[in-house]
Amino acid sequence: MARKAKREIRDPKEFYADALSRADRVRLSKARELEGIDEEIALLRMKLRQLLEEHPDKVDLLFKGVNLLQRAVVSRYKLSPKAGDDLYQSIVGVLNGIGRELWPEGTNGVEEA
Repeated sequence: MARKAKREIRDPKEFYADALSRADRVRLSKARELEGIDEEIALLRMKLRQLLEEHPDKVDLLFKGVNLLQRAVVSRYKLSPKAGDDLYQSIVGVLNGIGRELWPEGTNGVEEA
């Protein structure tokens, strides 16, 4: 198998360029132009809802997604660690409430956070 010649990387923005397709390099360039994380927060919320609708039994993934959402919101709004933890607990409370509605007989050993 022929090896690609390594080129010297002078610009840190080019570090991943060799590993990306041309289309992905264009997408990466466009992504660099964005500021803030509002779109990422919206995408996380959308994916959490989709996961809840399609796979409500995947509680571990829901909690991981909630954790990511909580960290993104804390970062976006520069919340204190206490406010971030309160936000996380509130979201977990909502998910647990949904879980009790879906499975009134119990959560099959899943503990509340």
